[in-house]
Amino acid sequence: MTSPSSSPIQNGYANQHDLTWSRSEKAIARKAFDAALKRELHEVIQEAKQMASQMQEPSNLWELEHYLTERRKQIDRTYDYRYSQLTLVFGKLLCESRLGEEGLRGLRENKLKSIRSYAKFLAEMDAA
Repeated sequence: MTSPSSSPIQNGYANQHDLTWSRSEKAIARKAFDAALKRELHEVIQEAKQMASQMQEPSNLWELEHYLTERRKQIDRTYDYRYSQLTLVFGKLLCESRLGEEGLRGLRENKLKSIRSYAKFLAEMDAA
């Protein structure tokens, strides 16, 4: 359990619905989102190719199918490009090192604070 002082609500990410996105911030967010998604999908492709190249038994085909299904579900849960969700998405990607803060350069400080706060919260939850 987190202490009240480290509560994500108090740290600011709970107000993501109140954030407005300027045209330039939307462009930055789209670029960062697309780049992170592309990197993750590239990892999935590489892993699927490796699994396919090592297939020896028919059952391996279903293992590959299971892997792809699970990864698709994970990616679908993570990559939600609704503006009301982007600070959470970016916070998760930042926590998982799938996105660096340099990709978010140009966002207003209130958004960056919210993203960092959520990333820190997730890291603390993982460590607990």
